[in-house]
Amino acid sequence: MADVGFSSSGPPNTVLPDLSPELAERLVAASASQRPRNGVAALVAEEPTFLEGWAKLGELSEEAAYDDRGNVEAYAYFRIGYHRGLDALRKNGWRGSGYVRWEHPSNLGFLRCLDGLRKMAEVIGETHEAERCSEFLSQLDPTWKP
Repeated sequence: MADVGFSSSGPPNTVLPDLSPELAERLVAASASQRPRNGVAALVAEEPTFLEGWAKLGELSEEAAYDDRGNVEAYAYFRIGYHRGLDALRKNGWRGSGYVRWEHPSNLGFLRCLDGLRKMAEVIGETHEAERCSEFLSQLDPTWKP
């Protein structure tokens, strides 16, 4: 039987690439506009892999939600950002396990989408999804607190 090698440093850490300064500036400007959801939505339409944009769009929709339709809209934005984030993680070496920590600013778009998905799943009564997201967040960063 072959020996199983264990890393002394624990599970691998995945850190997404830094956010483009230009995109960050455009997100700030869109978020500060008179109709921030429209501005951020236009930015995300131009840059569909922009995780911070999806997170912001979900958060803006969550803030504006006054009924289940609005909550479902926020849920959808967070879900899209979450799936785009999984693609980005895989592209950057993540193999389905290991850490993706909050301490790295470049990971925040993905983690905010996952946490937003957790919250909105809870709000719309999708309990199993909320629990799965909570568990996944804890696995990605054991220091995460809801």
